[in-house]
Formats: sequence, structure tokens, C-alpha cells
Amino acid sequence: MTEFWRDNISLETEPYKVMILRDQFIDEARDNRLVKIKTYYPVGTDGRSLPVIVWSHGLGGSVDGAAFLARFLCSHGYIIVNVQHHGTDSSLWEGKEGHPWDIIRSQVIERSATLNRFKDIPFLLDQLPYYFKKHDNIYADLSIIGMSGHSFGALTTQVIGGMLFPDEEGKLQKYADNRFKAGILYSPGPIAHLGVDAPEDIYGSIDLPLFHMTGTADDSPVENWDYKKRLIVYENSTRAAKHLLVIKDGDHMVFNGSRGKLGVNPNKDKHEGIIKIAALAYWDMVLKDDESAKEWLTVHGFTDWLEEEGTFQS
Repeated sequence: MTEFWRDNISLETEPYKVMILRDQFIDEARDNRLVKIKTYYPVGTDGRSLPVIVWSHGLGGSVDGAAFLARFLCSHGYIIVNVQHHGTDSSLWEGKEGHPWDIIRSQVIERSATLNRFKDIPFLLDQLPYYFKKHDNIYADLSIIGMSGHSFGALTTQVIGGMLFPDEEGKLQKYADNRFKAGILYSPGPIAHLGVDAPEDIYGSIDLPLFHMTGTADDSPVENWDYKKRLIVYENSTRAAKHLLVIKDGDHMVFNGSRGKLGVNPNKDKHEGIIKIAALAYWDMVLKDDESAKEWLTVHGFTDWLEEEGTFQS
């Protein structure tokens, strides 16, 4: 096994103690829209200002998704802010009879709900300076922010990173926010099912450096297509630096830390470990300008460590 780029990396221990804080904001400009957040922050960092990573959930999800990943990243010196998008979140199925996936499949998601999801992100960023000022025990550097998300949250990240998306009239628009330095897509979100053509134009407008993560079993639980359709995002993103990890037998929900209707995954712990290490190396490289992380991830260390468990392109 190759050496990690940091001495204190372990999948079993947390170098910094992790604390969690829940809160919510009200966007008066959008009919008092409620935006919930869940913040993971480390203690014992000697007051050093730390990079902030925003995470956006998938369809039917919530701020509680991907806790395994948030805790790990936080314990290594990051502040993680999970954001919840009303209208495409767990409110779709909570309190209703039946399995959440079946309930979600039976519903039509209005375009306005999707667009509101995108608008939640710049609204959140506008609130964070006041939020962290109020919680002065959280040492956040808001000049260094990363964007990330799973599935619908990955699509949200793509849009925030410059991808074109149709408005309520079907006209392609750009909803990018240039306050982010880089992003991670956990199960990238193609939009061919919306009847949108010209992928080189739609994804080609992405100008945010992105790390694309998927798996060979990363099928769509809603649209019923396989992981190869997710690669269209990577293949047509040409403006900024990009990386691609495809985990052998990795499925859709392993990136979220839950199973939904998927069966037991005997590789769950192994795959979560790969996701943790890959994400930490990338964030260290792009948000902390760590040259050792860059060399480890992009030259040989990560692929040597990954062995036959996946493929990586840089």
C-alpha cells in the first residue's frame, strides 16, 4: 500500500473532534422559503480559519445524507455545510404510505422546484458571513469554498459551476456562482431526459474545476439508465480541470451512506473508504493548495492505493 500524503490519515479515527450544529434561514425574497442547514465543524484546530464545503442532497434527501463523508472531511480540518432544498427533499415522502422511492417515482417535479434548489446555494452563501459571525467558535474562511452534492445535488453543483439548464419556459440559462473554487460530483447528473440536446454546449459551459465520482453499478433509481450516461458530463466538460473516479461495483446510494431499495452492498465499507480518501485528497489539493496531495492524487499514489477497485483519470 502506498503512503498517504498526510501522516494523520486514518479511516478509523478522527484527528479533530467533530461537532454538529443545525439551523435554518428564511428567504423573504422567495415567499419566505425555508432553507435548512446542518453544519459539521472541528474543534481543537487552534483557531485556524478553515475552508468551507457545501453539500447538496439528492432527490428526496435531506441534510442528514452522506454523514460518513461529512464527519471524515470535517475531522481533517474542513467545515461542512449540508443544505436542504424544500420541494425536492424528504418532504416529498415523509408522512406518506409506501416506500420513499415509490412515492418519489410517482411524482412530477416542477421545474420551479428545481430552479429554487439552484437559487438556494447563492442565498446560503449570502447568509454564511452573518451565520459564522454569530457562531464565533466556528473558524471559517469564506474566501475558500468548495461545492459538492450527490445525484440531484451533483446536478446542482454542475449548474452552480456553469452548466446550462432550462428555465420554466425551456430556455437555457446559466445559474453559476463564482464564489466557489472547485467541486465534487458524487454521481453526476446528465439532463438528456429533459429533452435537451447539444451536450457539448450544455456541459461545455462548466468553468469550475470538478472531480466526477461514479461507479459501475451507479444506475439511476428514477430514470433507469446505467452509469455510462453519467460520463457525458465529464466527457463534455472542457473549460476547467477535471478528474474522474469510477469505483468497481460502486452503486448509486453508496455516495449517500444509505441504501434506499438497493440490497445489501458487501463492499459498502470499502467503497465509502475510497470516497473518503479521494475526496480528502482532492479538497486538500484545490482548497488547501497542498502539493503533496496533488502529487499523490494525480501522479501515482491514488491509483496505486486504489489497485483494482476502480479507475481514475486526471
